[in-house]
Amino acid sequence: MQPCYFLYSLLLYALCIQSGVAQVKPSPQRGYQLLLEKAYLPPAFDTETFNKTWQNWEEPLRGQAALATEDERRLMAYRRYGLLERRGDPRHRPLQYVVDANGNWTMNCLACHQGTVAGHRIPGAPNVQFALETLTKDIRTTKLQLKKPLTDLDLGSLVMPLGTTVGTTNAIMFGVALMHYRDKDLNIISPESIPQLTHHDHDAPPWWNVSRKKRLYSDNFAPRGHRALMQFLASRENGPAKFREWEEDFRHIESYIDSIQPPKYPFAIDQRIAAQGRVVFEDNCAGCHGTYGPEGEYPERIIPWDEVGTDPVRIRALSKEHRLDYERNWINEYGQAGEVIIDPAGYLAPPLNGIWASAPYFHNGSTPTLWHLLHPSQRPVIWVRTDFDGYDRQRVGLAVQEFEEMPPDLSDESRHRHYFDTRAFGKSAAGHTFPDQITDTEKHAVLEYLKTL
Repeated sequence: MQPCYFLYSLLLYALCIQSGVAQVKPSPQRGYQLLLEKAYLPPAFDTETFNKTWQNWEEPLRGQAALATEDERRLMAYRRYGLLERRGDPRHRPLQYVVDANGNWTMNCLACHQGTVAGHRIPGAPNVQFALETLTKDIRTTKLQLKKPLTDLDLGSLVMPLGTTVGTTNAIMFGVALMHYRDKDLNIISPESIPQLTHHDHDAPPWWNVSRKKRLYSDNFAPRGHRALMQFLASRENGPAKFREWEEDFRHIESYIDSIQPPKYPFAIDQRIAAQGRVVFEDNCAGCHGTYGPEGEYPERIIPWDEVGTDPVRIRALSKEHRLDYERNWINEYGQAGEVIIDPAGYLAPPLNGIWASAPYFHNGSTPTLWHLLHPSQRPVIWVRTDFDGYDRQRVGLAVQEFEEMPPDLSDESRHRHYFDTRAFGKSAAGHTFPDQITDTEKHAVLEYLKTL
């Protein structure tokens, strides 16, 4: 029986290879290299265009760039747009773009999911410096001056916001718009209607918590999986054949995301107070956010909106039709990847591993520090970062300056891109008032405990 079983197994394996079922074991290292080196979208611009964007910056930055060396200008541009230069790269390429041998730049997933915290590069950290709207505007203006052709992104951004405040994007509506012009097999179609879009900003979640979850997004509506990562590839140039060709790549990319570990807090922690905070946390917060440590459990619980009270725009932005279309198409394996929640009741209480490194907080990035999250009545109406990479160790989060009203005499760039106004549509910092049930002393202890996760 053993020889027959062996021959049967060998034949089955050969048939699997022929049918494309056999797969190479996903590799995190391979996934990371694919993100850095393989372009899945058409190029957005070239090196010449990027190097000349400074000529369209506002003063006094433009004057400073004019007096700078080429290397200094490049670093100024990277800082302006929230890009990080690859360490040791002789071509000075950014982590957030694939740059080919001809100098063509194509955005990758790290644009939103690779940032710095307190001056440290942390794998999978939300890129809270990414300024896609500003970069696209500057690129478009420079291309027109150089008489270079505009891309779909250059033109589309004239009518569709890419993200109003630095560090946020309109990513949810990107997906809706792209999928509106695809059938369930991802063939390009020409529907009679235009997509129903509710533009709003979203803060990128940290990648190190993806492996703790079975589902994706702030309303937890979609099953996780490698195909779910591919929906943003639906440019006009990418038909169904490309998605199937690249599917194996995204198994590697998903493997890389799953391999990322939560970062450890790099500063001192008062372990005595943290231990007190753990008790308070487990009595008041763990029912929604889970427990931590070797025996930790995460419930992946949805909190009804009328209970949590955070900004409702995100949960209302996806219609029932949007969700049904997602459920039925190739991205969700025609429904075989898992159930899509058509009518979510509220928002996911996320896992809190590495929470010290994922500021600002809430799905829209409206709350700059954990201290503000724990003190609902003292959240700022308007805030702006005081430094490009400033970190507030006392309040745990972004170092910010707070305002009741928008300061006068700001440039349009500052007002619209750097000052976060919680009174604007989709940007409310209200809700999640549960911390009001504990004392200030207990809040202080919880804050210390959260540094340990």
